[in-house]
Amino acid sequence: MNTAPHRTQDSDPRSVLVASDLDRTLIYSAAALALDVPDAEAPRLLCVEVYQGKPLSYLTETAAALLDGLARTTHFVPTTTRTVEQYRRIHLPGPAARHAICSNGGQILVNGEPDEEWRRQVTGRIADECAPLEEVRAHLRHTADPAWLLKDRVAENLFAYLVVDRALLPGTWVKDLSAWAGPRGWTVSLQGRKIYAVPKPLTKSAALREVTRRTGATRVLAAGDSLLDADLLLAADRSWRPGHGELADEGWQAPNLTALPERGVAAGETILRSLTRAAAPDRA
Repeated sequence: MNTAPHRTQDSDPRSVLVASDLDRTLIYSAAALALDVPDAEAPRLLCVEVYQGKPLSYLTETAAALLDGLARTTHFVPTTTRTVEQYRRIHLPGPAARHAICSNGGQILVNGEPDEEWRRQVTGRIADECAPLEEVRAHLRHTADPAWLLKDRVAENLFAYLVVDRALLPGTWVKDLSAWAGPRGWTVSLQGRKIYAVPKPLTKSAALREVTRRTGATRVLAAGDSLLDADLLLAADRSWRPGHGELADEGWQAPNLTALPERGVAAGETILRSLTRAAAPDRA
């Protein structure tokens, strides 16, 4: 990976950049906590997201302290498939991130605001290389069964996703969708109850390279759990994945990757502890 410093107006004196996926990597819904200890021994949790007046996403208090420290000593970049609006619901511990990557790389936030030039570059590449979003969404609507389809959504006019009842979803449907979408320049990913259809040029790694260029970071660490995180993990000098998620289910490996056995919210804590150790100056 070429992360040679290229100082710009955004330059930051910290040399380590940490890019981490959020959902099911650092933060977890109640359904994804995977607490496998007696209730009396369960860790204390900090709620970091409220949706429609109800608590939605958590991390352990230990993980919160680790993230606070990491954000103060590295250039921490939240990196998510969430839209900007969905990302803004999350209130992570520590100082506000100077840069964040949203919409699977379609948006770079600088001090909380979208970078319009980056968005124009991304949409231009998608228009040149991929079938139109309207064609993909029409196919999704035509092939999805109302018996298991709960929601049909478009994210910032960049990609589409479905919310489904996993218990009723046919076992071959996602595979069939992938076979249809691939030749049209689209990638498919199943994450929890959501099925994503994403243009291939829309990647977290492309946005990571841009943020690395802007900050002049000389070392990049990353973490993630899904197929949409694979390119992000490959683009980093060192990376981690939990023992759950698409990558774990497929046994995905890479030379720079540490595959952790922990699952659920305990994995988020272990990932943050690993990132903190790797980012320490004596680990460079």
